[in-house]
Amino acid sequence: DMGGGLPTVRTFINDFVGVQLDNYLHKNPETAERIQSKIQQAEKERKELSGIRKLARERAKKASLHNKKLRDCRVHLDDMKSDRGLESTLFITEGDSASGSITKSRDVNTQAVFSLRGKPLNSYGMSKKIVYENEEFNLLQAALNIEDSMENLRYNNIVIATDADVDGMHIRLLLITFFLQFFPELIKENHLYILQTPLFRVRNKQQTFYCYSAEEKQRAINKLKGKPEITRFKGLGEISPDEFKHFIGDDIRLEPVMLDKAMSIDEMLKFYMGKNTPDRQEFIIQNLKVEVDILEDNQ
Repeated sequence: DMGGGLPTVRTFINDFVGVQLDNYLHKNPETAERIQSKIQQAEKERKELSGIRKLARERAKKASLHNKKLRDCRVHLDDMKSDRGLESTLFITEGDSASGSITKSRDVNTQAVFSLRGKPLNSYGMSKKIVYENEEFNLLQAALNIEDSMENLRYNNIVIATDADVDGMHIRLLLITFFLQFFPELIKENHLYILQTPLFRVRNKQQTFYCYSAEEKQRAINKLKGKPEITRFKGLGEISPDEFKHFIGDDIRLEPVMLDKAMSIDEMLKFYMGKNTPDRQEFIIQNLKVEVDILEDNQ
């Protein structure tokens, strides 16, 4: 109470904000329409989800008891009894072959593995209802524990671990689309990463170098001299568990997924995942990078 017959602080602030907001929205009808659209979309999603959320929760709870796709770790981000919570990591892999290598070489205390069945669904333009209807998305949401908010997120680092080929890149894009569409806070709060894995192994009888680019490969060849053995890794499944432990240990290379502040999430998704094929095609042509595997004379 501000006394002297004046209104309470709450009443004053409510009235002030109400009047100013009303004036602003009348002067900016486009903004008002966007806000109205967001409210209507949220209401529509609430009604759609009310009928399937309970069923999806029961299904996820039942699956979590025998979910063969999730190899969990012992320490999680919300574990107050451990000082390793920030190390907690969930690797999202494609197929059993890749997940097998990571599972066998991981730190069981802080590193969990979630294995996808092939390519996930393209969720662009869909409502959140699909998160509950699609079993894989529902299980992933349950594994992360982010259905209602980010407060109970179980892993500090969510790492997309796919092959460095066209299919692997497509899976990365589909997963990033899923998180941008429904859980953008994961990216805004710097939880989402891409695992960088070596493209080449260059070795002789004394030394082994794992190379993440053609430049690194050439430097390793020059350093070893002679005729070193050169191996080109075509997929994560080709890397043995004994080798994989070096790539997800202390020397792990992670590329953070970051947002372009100059473009809204809606604009970004519309450009990269929408139906503007000519514009996107022109963008690809202008930014195309061609990599050529050069056959070494000493290979």
